[in-house]
Amino acid sequence: MKNALPLRAIEAFEAFGRCGSVTAAAVELGVSVGAVSQQIRKAEDALGLSLLERRGRSVALTSWGRTYHAAVSSGFEKLREAQHIVERARAESALTISCLPSLASKWLAPQLLDWQTAHAGATVRLLGAEQEPRFGSDQVDFRISYGTKVHEFDHYAELFTDWVVPACAPGLLANRPLKRPSDILDFPLLGIEWARDHQSPPSWAEWAHRIGASRRRTSGEVAFSLSSAAIDAAINGKGFVLAQLSMAAEDIASGRLIVPFNERVQLPAAYFLAWDRAALDKPFGPELRAWIVSICKRLDAFSAGWVPQRSQAST
Repeated sequence: MKNALPLRAIEAFEAFGRCGSVTAAAVELGVSVGAVSQQIRKAEDALGLSLLERRGRSVALTSWGRTYHAAVSSGFEKLREAQHIVERARAESALTISCLPSLASKWLAPQLLDWQTAHAGATVRLLGAEQEPRFGSDQVDFRISYGTKVHEFDHYAELFTDWVVPACAPGLLANRPLKRPSDILDFPLLGIEWARDHQSPPSWAEWAHRIGASRRRTSGEVAFSLSSAAIDAAINGKGFVLAQLSMAAEDIASGRLIVPFNERVQLPAAYFLAWDRAALDKPFGPELRAWIVSICKRLDAFSAGWVPQRSQAST
């Protein structure tokens, strides 16, 4: 061998032999056709052999070229495999949270952005999904769900049991002040009916019973399958909603929703966090789990001591 063989020259030759033409090799490597030809000539000079030969209007490997390509191609294949391994490992180090859609959009997502900002290098994906994932096959690390679904998982922790309160947009009461909680039942009511495999949150009939009133159907009721959609409809002035405090706290604090009376009803079951055991071996996995549990403890404390600002429309 006359000279030390440069790696870029071998790379250009390997790409030519695998792709079948100088043009295709140039496209793959992101260089010009002339640059590929120049590198291959460097390889030939270093080896003291002709690696390519012209056959009519095309260029092909010589017998020495075929021999040499067979030897070097296996090495480059191992290099590409090593790159794929690193890329997969980097992708798998991301933490994926599957969460019920309304809870994800109205409660978790805004806080998760703050957590990710405080943990440089952490990559978190938030998926809003009704269906429970299968750890190990669905590429999900954590799941936040509700009720009896907890029994589908091996590792889990109870998070909080939410409350619903009657809420509406301020404009809905502009010309109709409320004297007592039961007056709410005369307004358009927005109901929430979850899928069959989740026990729905308290209904307006249950809330009426809670305050000792009869359920009147003077204005009808529209039912939503997503709590977030019902809350958004209430914000848009379409009626009263029995809003979960976890999802509506920000809208209430900002004044987009008001709660005339603190007549609350607790949900029949708790939300829970489940996790794949392998998630705790990932970077930031234990920290993310601890953070979710901690914000749920704060939510429980907030709900227990929460008192709405009394609206003038209800006096």
